[in-house]
Amino acid sequence: MYPRWETWFAGSAGDTWSALTVVGGGFICVFAFIKVAFTGTGPIDRRALHLLALTGAVGAGGGSLAPLLASRPHLNTAHLILPAACLVLCLAADRQLRAASLAPVPDRLPGRKLSTMPYAAVVATGGLLLLSSIQDSPDNVVVAVAAITVTVLVAARQIIALRDNAALLQQLDARLQDNARLVKQLDSRVRDLHSYQRKLAHQASHDALTGLANRTVFADATTAALATGELAVSVAVIDLDNFKGINDELGHAVGDALLQAVGEVLTAHVPAGSTVARLGGDEYALLLHGTDQAAHERTLNTITTSLRLPQHCAGHDLVVEASIGLAAARPGDTAAELLRRADVAMYEAKNQGKGRWSSYRPAMDQRGAEQARIAGDLRTALDTGQLHLVYQPIVDITDGSLYGVEALIRWNHPDRGPIPPVDFIPAAERTGPIVPLGAWILAEACGQAVRWRRELGAAAPETVSVNVSARQLREAGFAAEVAAILRRTGLPARHLTVEVTETAVFDGGAALQELHALKALGVTVALDDFGTGHSSLGLLRTCPVDLLKVDKSFVDTVTHGGEHAVIAAAPIDISNGLHLRAVAEGVETAEQAAELRRLGYRYAQGYHYARPLLPDALALRQAPVSVH
Repeated sequence: MYPRWETWFAGSAGDTWSALTVVGGGFICVFAFIKVAFTGTGPIDRRALHLLALTGAVGAGGGSLAPLLASRPHLNTAHLILPAACLVLCLAADRQLRAASLAPVPDRLPGRKLSTMPYAAVVATGGLLLLSSIQDSPDNVVVAVAAITVTVLVAARQIIALRDNAALLQQLDARLQDNARLVKQLDSRVRDLHSYQRKLAHQASHDALTGLANRTVFADATTAALATGELAVSVAVIDLDNFKGINDELGHAVGDALLQAVGEVLTAHVPAGSTVARLGGDEYALLLHGTDQAAHERTLNTITTSLRLPQHCAGHDLVVEASIGLAAARPGDTAAELLRRADVAMYEAKNQGKGRWSSYRPAMDQRGAEQARIAGDLRTALDTGQLHLVYQPIVDITDGSLYGVEALIRWNHPDRGPIPPVDFIPAAERTGPIVPLGAWILAEACGQAVRWRRELGAAAPETVSVNVSARQLREAGFAAEVAAILRRTGLPARHLTVEVTETAVFDGGAALQELHALKALGVTVALDDFGTGHSSLGLLRTCPVDLLKVDKSFVDTVTHGGEHAVIAAAPIDISNGLHLRAVAEGVETAEQAAELRRLGYRYAQGYHYARPLLPDALALRQAPVSVH
């Protein structure tokens, strides 16, 4: 006899536990089947998942047949289920391997579709379980129904969760696509920012017009070269001559094109490793390496020659010249000091006639410092009455009578005494005081001419000549300033002669325009030092000249005869042919005066006739000078 509980367990209770075990195993298989079926399709093949789920269904379904074989102990469901389950599992694995080798990796999350196969498996498993329970024992029906109910609830919950997850996945996919677009936009913005930063860095270190290095970069490069202890460094400063006239006459667009062309010429002719910079305006600089000064000089000669070739700029073929200063590094130099010395040498080249280069010498510093001091004192002299004018007579050679006078500036410094014009006029030209000084000379000379006409009447000089510098002519409105002085002093324009040098008007531009404006006022225009420039004859076709002042160098040799007399005769022949007046300058002897008269000259000036005189002394001079 078994105890009561053992009998219960061995009887109906044993059947119940067997059924529960089968149901539990089936539930686990179904749950696993559902989870696997909905894990997503990404790189996993959907049909492989179906086959894998079928493996669980075969196992669960086969297990539910165990009660049907209870009367046949020699049979075991494992003998039937295991081969079938393994076969389906192998088919699933093979399907997945073949699909994985062919399917591309998706670039976005795939959509999820609800599969009916898991639920069909649930229905089939539940039906088999219920059928088995009914055939086995009516008591197990309640347990089977409860198990099926729980399974259905779980499946329903799973379906709801899957639908929620699908909606969330769609939202996540949309967010991912939005983020991808944002990342692309951000990447584009970052690239634009990097490009803009590179552009800003280039603009900060290069000249916007020419693309050359700017002053800051040039100074840094020079400082870096000097910091290494390298004394094999030279700096050249290049300044275009009369560039302002090109801007004024042809416009800034042409001027900008010329600046670009000059930059290209410099870059093409400097040695490798050199730095070419635009310092500003029409000024450039070169940083040259090496101790071979002869090589640097050849480079500057090449640049000077190349710049004289026509440069095609905005439809114009322009010829430009440049003044260049060269300075070699010395121990203890800074970039600023080296650049300053090159600048001093460049101004020396300008003083020598422009269109050339000059190497720095220590004496230039002394001359530059002296000129700066003179210029400062000259500004004070204008305000304190240290300046005065003297007048050298221009006479009629035929009878020695007074024709006109040339106004000449004199400076009696309170500490240094008389300072010759040859010392302070170049300083005034270079540093700027020449403009107010020239205006003062014009006003003073015109005022004195009016006083003479009032005091002397017909005996007053017919004309008063005033020298005008190139810098004055380049000032905008110079002709208007002359007109204002004439109105203020009351001097008729025909009694004023403006003397200009050939170099002042050689490049044309604003200077030539101002001369035409003066000519329109009725002012006489004289070409001073005629014959000493390289373009005298060409200027006579473009410059509104009324009078030629033949340079003293022609007069000095006029009595030597031969070719000297022929050369001295050429200017008077030219003036007669062009219906101009000619004045011979620097006549110092009676022999020179007689020979000039024989050659056809009518007017002359020089020490033979009179030295420069104060206004009162000129008023007392009534008798003609002897012409013999």
